[in-house]
Amino acid sequence: MRRQYHALLSVLAIALARPADAYTPPRTADGRPDLQGVWANNTATPLERPAMLQGRAFLTEQEVAALKERYAQIFAGDGDAAFGDAIFEAVLQDVQKYKPTTFDVPTGNYNAFWLVERDFDNRTSLITDPPDGRMPPVVPEAAGRTMKAYPTQTAEGPEARGLSERCITFGVPDVLAGYNSYYQIVQSPGAVVLHSEKIHDARIVYLDGRPHAPATVSSWLGDSRGRWDGDTLVIETTNFNAKVGLTRNGNTLLHSPDMRLTERLTRVDADTLRYEATVDDPKTWVRPWTVSLPLTQHPEYQMFEYACHEGNYAVRNILSAERAAEKAKTAPGTSSR
Repeated sequence: MRRQYHALLSVLAIALARPADAYTPPRTADGRPDLQGVWANNTATPLERPAMLQGRAFLTEQEVAALKERYAQIFAGDGDAAFGDAIFEAVLQDVQKYKPTTFDVPTGNYNAFWLVERDFDNRTSLITDPPDGRMPPVVPEAAGRTMKAYPTQTAEGPEARGLSERCITFGVPDVLAGYNSYYQIVQSPGAVVLHSEKIHDARIVYLDGRPHAPATVSSWLGDSRGRWDGDTLVIETTNFNAKVGLTRNGNTLLHSPDMRLTERLTRVDADTLRYEATVDDPKTWVRPWTVSLPLTQHPEYQMFEYACHEGNYAVRNILSAERAAEKAKTAPGTSSR
């Protein structure tokens, strides 16, 4: 069932520009800001600033209106779905018909009808630091940690496929918008749970001052500890297993086990939660980088069953087809040519 939720441009623009202390959030029983509820990341703003917008952190209202009009024309429901920065890039270039270039290129993506409509604001990148809105360069030692996110020719076994394809995780920080990009926050005095609709990842963030787990203990989503800085929840995460990475343009760059992720959640108005994340991994990038995006809330938002493993026929079919092809090659009388 298609979810068609719209966030007003003016609400997002005001929320992003408004100082955090201009709004008094509701409180929980222990006096902390109430961050609970289901929040959505449906922003169309790209992670990195496109080259043709170099030097421009914001668009004019007229430019945003034009982008929204082109978006409605290009992704009217009868074409391929677009993920990540592809929507903004397609609308910015005013293509007549979108064709995927990094995901499901041979077959095309499933229909755009099945993705939620995206929210446009006047920013040109989610990355706020470095100021150019671009990800910093990768250090030389990290270059060998790049792998195909969605391999098309690899089927030796399930481990050869991507993590999300195998229903393991999308990793953190997860800034992929428009595709089951809903998050539920459950809050108590001693812990906060961040629950993702995709694959139903659940991160428990302890607030009771306990230390991080020993460095020898690692996990897919790391080890999170939280604290309050005024009305902002600050989350420090370490102990990543270095098997997860950032997916961009069809490739995944695996981060190092030394990565430290600092996230900040601030409720800036009744329906907007500002999410900021700083990635500090000197063994992967030459400097830390920060991303900021609005998470929006609506009374109709709810979490739905992802049923990743239950409905994951693709991996089984990919592997069984490969085994059948191998068997056919070795059958008596079969030419190896």
